[in-house]
Amino acid sequence: MKVIIPAAGVGTRLRPHTHTIPKALLHVAGKPILAYILDSVARLSPEEVIIVTGFLGDKIQKYVSKHYDLNARYVKQEKLLGLGHAVYTALNGFDGGPTLIMLGDTIVETDIKAFISKGENVLGLTPVDDPQRFGIAEVENGHVVELVEKPAKPKSNLAIIGLYYVNDGAVLKEHLDRLITSDRKTKEEYQLTDALQSMIDAGVKFNAFSVDGWFDCGKKETLIATNRHLLEKLQLPVPIEGSVIIPPAFIAPTAVIESSVIGPYVSVSDKAVIKKSIIQNSIIDYGARVENALLHDSLIGHKAIVSCDFRALNVGDSSEIEHF
Repeated sequence: MKVIIPAAGVGTRLRPHTHTIPKALLHVAGKPILAYILDSVARLSPEEVIIVTGFLGDKIQKYVSKHYDLNARYVKQEKLLGLGHAVYTALNGFDGGPTLIMLGDTIVETDIKAFISKGENVLGLTPVDDPQRFGIAEVENGHVVELVEKPAKPKSNLAIIGLYYVNDGAVLKEHLDRLITSDRKTKEEYQLTDALQSMIDAGVKFNAFSVDGWFDCGKKETLIATNRHLLEKLQLPVPIEGSVIIPPAFIAPTAVIESSVIGPYVSVSDKAVIKKSIIQNSIIDYGARVENALLHDSLIGHKAIVSCDFRALNVGDSSEIEHF
């Protein structure tokens, strides 16, 4: 089996952080988003992992090469023309066979082996409150009968969550090729849902697979919400003399915490320094420095410096905010 991980998006809703870090490498609950995906993939022992990259793709390649022993291949999506185009780029020269697709900015908590065992072709779905924001599936007798990308008037609330399995990737490639050759776009992009619907119209059956644990990391609010959920699954943090750590929280071994109250729901990455501060429901990235601050619902970027009394911040990499 081959695994495709589209990770080329620039993450505009997570700026300023994604000016310097690919969205897939933003930290949540102690490690990059991509790490949660690759941890699941590694347990499958895939034949090959194809990662579709774009802006800052070299950082993704460097991270994966350093932390994972996978047969990984990197394909650059030169133009961001949609998820369908990203998958098509990955399938270029593909000789067919079982193919699993997992989005590089979405964390899914489910039994992946059970997912791919559900049938020859499987789509991961979950109910949502705002179906107009997602690709939506109609299901009858356990099979997907219609897919619509961000419908104005949804017939269902079952969202496509970015987890796909096809028994033969060559068939998917054929339908994507038709989509792109005919220049058929939805909302100005080549949509994977349109290619999958083409397969359904041609008689290919897709089984629906219900997924409860699905976490979109596409904007600040959902990234912090995902951080909260994942922290609840971690062991209690080690006490730090002179400070108060309120679980759930993650404190990296090389972080420095002095005279501070950390938590609940705070992730502190390696080499971050926090002094004389109170921080709740926030993510403090690698090498960041926070002093004399009262923070909640905040993202403090890679090597950013915050030294003042603020309430909520969204500070990108290498920024400095100080009180004079």
